[in-house]
Amino acid sequence: MESAFHGNNVELVASRREAYKLALRSPGTVELDMPVLDPELLNLDEGTKVLLFNDGATVGRFAGARRVIGQPGVQVDQLAEVLREAVYRTRSRRMYHGMAYMGLHRDFMVRAHILIPEGYENNLYNWLLNFQDLTPEYSRMYRESRFLGEPDVCVFTDPDWTHPSFPGGLAVFDPENNCGALLGMRYFGEFKKGTLTLGWSVANRQGYLACHGGLKRYHLPRGNFVAAFFGLSGSGKSTLTHARHRGEHRITILHDDALVVNLDDLSSVALEPSYFDKTSDYPCGSPDNRYLLSIQNCGVTLDSMGRRVPVMEDVRNGNGRAIKSRLWSPDRVDRIDDPLDAVFWIMKDPVLGAAMGATLATKRSSAERLASGVDPEALVFEPFANPFRTYPLREDYEKFKGIFGRGVRCFVLNTGHFMGRKVPKDLTLQVLLDVVEGRCGFQGLVGGMDYLPIDGFEPPVDDPGYREVLRRSLEARIRFLGEREECTGGYDSLPDECVHAIGDLVAELGV
Repeated sequence: MESAFHGNNVELVASRREAYKLALRSPGTVELDMPVLDPELLNLDEGTKVLLFNDGATVGRFAGARRVIGQPGVQVDQLAEVLREAVYRTRSRRMYHGMAYMGLHRDFMVRAHILIPEGYENNLYNWLLNFQDLTPEYSRMYRESRFLGEPDVCVFTDPDWTHPSFPGGLAVFDPENNCGALLGMRYFGEFKKGTLTLGWSVANRQGYLACHGGLKRYHLPRGNFVAAFFGLSGSGKSTLTHARHRGEHRITILHDDALVVNLDDLSSVALEPSYFDKTSDYPCGSPDNRYLLSIQNCGVTLDSMGRRVPVMEDVRNGNGRAIKSRLWSPDRVDRIDDPLDAVFWIMKDPVLGAAMGATLATKRSSAERLASGVDPEALVFEPFANPFRTYPLREDYEKFKGIFGRGVRCFVLNTGHFMGRKVPKDLTLQVLLDVVEGRCGFQGLVGGMDYLPIDGFEPPVDDPGYREVLRRSLEARIRFLGEREECTGGYDSLPDECVHAIGDLVAELGV
């Protein structure tokens, strides 16, 4: 992968400013009549406009394309041959080389490189917007940062690549050597999460907790409270991270998607400066749109004054997306010194808390491209809400169990439906604030699990029907852990205590 970056067909794009000019001229780009707010603070030129670019049929990530070197069943020699040929096919095309940093504090910084072919300048521009480009300030910080002893991250891409054996594309990651390739995929989310995949892998090796989640700090009279939220893309973790409750205390935002937690002192560092957010909740007149930098997969129309404006709210397709600047959060920080206080899986027992994280249940969202025949409404399990992990599942399990054993509290938030009733967003936010302020009176449910009584959503603990539903849900988790271990050849095996913790709950519930 690294060799491809040194070809005489490669052009270095050194800044967001250069990438913007390339993207503006790229065929299919729409220059909206929306100025970027305070561009000089973002290493952009005065007069920079929001750019919009639309993909074709695919507007989400495809997990079926991922291959991780080192995992059972991954044929290294075969993939190496495929990749050599993929690099060769780009030799007659101009390739753009972008550079950026993952990690925004000297405690944790990784330099990343990406190679993108001509014609996909918008992906290059979006990548440099999403990660931190090499400004003098951050370059100096990188030179002074903690030495990790890691090679730079290198990602090779060719969205036009095709192969009969990989009709949905191919995403290959070699986490040990910090390199990867994204082939046959043009949706920007693949570029973002593909790069983060390797950044999280570095963090795991360096003794950090790699988090696909959001984190914020509440400033309370009695002291600060730091909360982290975990869920798949589109699950609501961004909403919970950024939400400001009526009359609540001041909050500071670390990030809503990508961060690492230091296991020594439980401090945290953001990996990205910007936000890659869904546009479905932000109509054209929303004040939040002042912070847009670029838009993907949304329509365009003319307003009453003849200005080109986006058509939001997923009218064109599902999973419309936009990159927002860090200015969207008025109290944004890149590192939080205060230790993490609570994790929301959106339990008090560290083993049970880690086990519930390892069997985090959710539904697929429009951010994902599903294989044929997959039910988008089916409940699925995604350990720790991180489908981008490149190391054994046990490593995440032990780290989460460790922080729970040190006093970090663990809660499960249901933001979907309970016993046929939709959980209102305002209720979730109020419950969250009650937990932060210590005003919750939890009651025993079963084993190490307690519940918070809420009018209209209180579980009928003594109802045999409810206990049967709960029992089936827990048994599904036990089956998932067994199937996961078997299908990955033991790569995702977990300690027996994990299954036993859930099994004890099942036994206590009875029939």
